[in-house]
Amino acid sequence: MPTNNIPFRETNYFSNFICDYLDQNPELKDFYHRFPNLENFEAQIEEKRQSDHVSESHRKILVNTLKSQYKNFETSDLTAEHIELLNSENTFTITTGHQLNLFTGPLYFLYKIISTINLTKQLKETYPNYNFVPIYWMASEDHDFEEINYFNFKGKKIQWNSKQTGAVGHFNTEGLDDVFNVISSEFGAGKNAEQLKAWFKEAYLNHNNLANATRYLANELFADYGLVILDADDRDLKRLFVPQMKKELVEQVAFETVSETNKKLEDLELKIQVNPREINLFYIKDGLRERIVNIVDEFQVLDTDISWNKRELLKHLDESPERFSPNVIMRPLYQEVILPNLCYIGGGGEMIYWLQLKSNFEAQNVTFPMLLLRNSVLVKSEKQAEKQEKLNISDKDLFLDRHAFINKKVRKISNIDIDFSEQIQHLKSQFKHLFELAEQTDKSFYGAVKAQEVKQIKGLKHLEKRLLKAQKRKLADQIERSTELQEQLFPNQSLQERTINFSELYLEYGEDLIPALIKSLEPLRGKFEILTT
Repeated sequence: MPTNNIPFRETNYFSNFICDYLDQNPELKDFYHRFPNLENFEAQIEEKRQSDHVSESHRKILVNTLKSQYKNFETSDLTAEHIELLNSENTFTITTGHQLNLFTGPLYFLYKIISTINLTKQLKETYPNYNFVPIYWMASEDHDFEEINYFNFKGKKIQWNSKQTGAVGHFNTEGLDDVFNVISSEFGAGKNAEQLKAWFKEAYLNHNNLANATRYLANELFADYGLVILDADDRDLKRLFVPQMKKELVEQVAFETVSETNKKLEDLELKIQVNPREINLFYIKDGLRERIVNIVDEFQVLDTDISWNKRELLKHLDESPERFSPNVIMRPLYQEVILPNLCYIGGGGEMIYWLQLKSNFEAQNVTFPMLLLRNSVLVKSEKQAEKQEKLNISDKDLFLDRHAFINKKVRKISNIDIDFSEQIQHLKSQFKHLFELAEQTDKSFYGAVKAQEVKQIKGLKHLEKRLLKAQKRKLADQIERSTELQEQLFPNQSLQERTINFSELYLEYGEDLIPALIKSLEPLRGKFEILTT
């Protein structure tokens, strides 16, 4: 699979803040612990080894939980081996997380997990005395159903409608038989289409809730690479997190620490991703996932009649920790308490909100993980690559917005020079002599000369635009073919990976797709990957 790459900053699809992080801008150093360079993992391993949160008892609970969650699933020998290895003090995890999107959602679901798998391989080669396990953390406690109940396929929105509420991992899969009928028609016939339909049917029609359906699908895609899938919505795992939840309820640590960090980040003109609440925990029960709030001396579940005093609440937390659910501020802390984790891999938005959280980790005395931006990828077919070459379009040009892309293309293929900058510069030189003359007379004449310069330069720019527009009409066929290619690779003028579902690529490449991606992507390269298949 031929590859190319360009810096993230040159894609124009990533914020200056993320690009500054990748460039290790000194202004951001206080917001992360260690930058994810290969050599920095040695110190991260040593620090995590000494943490109280990776004790033998913690590891045993984690392993027993995973075995219980996998008991009804067939998996690979490598995944089973990885689960057992988590008992060892020399085993650490690399983690990515994602919502339970229908049929994986956007294509970058694959890239998150592949980045995680490939980093564990690279670390094992560099640090052979340790073991590294790739973890997919399912966001099973999320309640934003509208964000996950669909996927896009060839410009169509395939959607699951349900009136269920609460944590989405608990949702039963009722109604997905209707979605299966839709995708059966959309995917069509052929070996690859039949495989996609079989995965969907088994995942969503033969598993009783969305968490188990997602585990099945992710396991089918990645079990051969030893991926371990964790559902942290678990009583025993949450019991390990009780000390941090008590501190959050009583001292409201996250609100103070993250708010202070947000002020510092806003001074750097960063658009804040998440804002802390006074209490950053939800309450889960029977289709309910609602915020816990503190009103005077009483703790309440918002919009319900559930309430406790402080003593009752802490007693309930000890007895039923599974009823308490961390929000976006506390979830990363929960992850790092229950896993022997070294690094979290996520997208740009995730990186920003993780950088908001370091001070809370310090206040809770939990090691802050390294943060790695996941691989981002543009996949082109050989036919598309050939068309791009014939049209003389560079990879970098493909990332331009539509207006800039068309204008640059017209200027490049036109047999007329549409750049009037030389004429404008010549005009300015002529007016320079007039200004010298004007300085020898009154100010009114100087003003008249200036007005004439502005008028004539404006006229030249207008003529340049008219010429560009005329050439667009003349070269319409070539421009149309160029924009058609860009639209194929950037649907709706967005990154391919944020728009389409993996099924579109699987229909074309089948079982070769994931192995090719595994072979090609390098998580620590720090550039946007362009692959031709």
